[in-house]
Amino acid sequence: LLLKLRVYNQEVAGLILERMSYKTSPLWPKNNLTFLYFSPHTESASARERQSFLGFAHFLSELGPHPSLPKLLGVVTVQTPLMIALEELEHRDLLSFLWRCRQAPCDMTERQIFTMGTQIGSALEYLHSKNYIHGNVKARSVLVGRDLSVKLWGLGLAYRRKTSTASVEYVEDMEMRKWQAPEALARQPLQQSSDIWSFGILLYEMVTLGEPPFPNIIASELLQHLQRVNTIKRPPNFNETIPTCFFLSGYSIIKSCCQWKPMDRVSLAELIRKLHSKETSANDQAVLRVTEPLDMEKYKRKAGYGESLNYAVL
Repeated sequence: LLLKLRVYNQEVAGLILERMSYKTSPLWPKNNLTFLYFSPHTESASARERQSFLGFAHFLSELGPHPSLPKLLGVVTVQTPLMIALEELEHRDLLSFLWRCRQAPCDMTERQIFTMGTQIGSALEYLHSKNYIHGNVKARSVLVGRDLSVKLWGLGLAYRRKTSTASVEYVEDMEMRKWQAPEALARQPLQQSSDIWSFGILLYEMVTLGEPPFPNIIASELLQHLQRVNTIKRPPNFNETIPTCFFLSGYSIIKSCCQWKPMDRVSLAELIRKLHSKETSANDQAVLRVTEPLDMEKYKRKAGYGESLNYAVL
């Protein structure tokens, strides 16, 4: 099996790689491109690192199939490099797709927002039914297929929280603060309702075509901000980029997710019901646009990436 691989995204247990060319193989059918989830430094990896990678593969296998989770195609464990093969989703991560939809010819309609939201909610409901907490719900953790269907990924934290304490994740969470629920920011135990908060932030990303949440708040000061405000405010250019009726319905759902107290957040079942209801009535012709070009450095700064470098974690 000859593979030419190119790295295109970082992921928690290794690297997601794109298979660029290959020979026909029973494991890798020629008409089916795949993601490869690759264990880095396999030759020098410790026994513990190998076991962790194989444990993640077993976790994915046990999780079972779901229409809104990437299909597990196979696992290479008998030779190096160790690999987990997942179905290819052509448009890759949702955040990059949202950025492309800021300008023609890529279009994102009101109905597509709610359709995608319903599919992500379905995947999250499936995880919760198995007593998992995703812990990493955001646009970068969602993959977009050719038909614009979406599938929830970023399951590394769910696996690691299954096998270790949540405090182990604090260093990594420093780069995800603006997507975390207040209880996570306060280092309190996560609940499934913590995923609901993050889902609201994901919806914010979707309706703004990839704007960072809490853009004017320093990530390290977010908890103090939320103690005063308790929820996420609408973006200043909301009415300029989004039709008023969509703004009212979309933002009301976001606020129902992003409530300070976990008990006050909408249930996942009710959230899915609301999204599906909006999906059936939403305009499939109204296209969302953002006129301001994407400034990657500005985005990273407002999203809080890199702030973790200012912290000493003991």
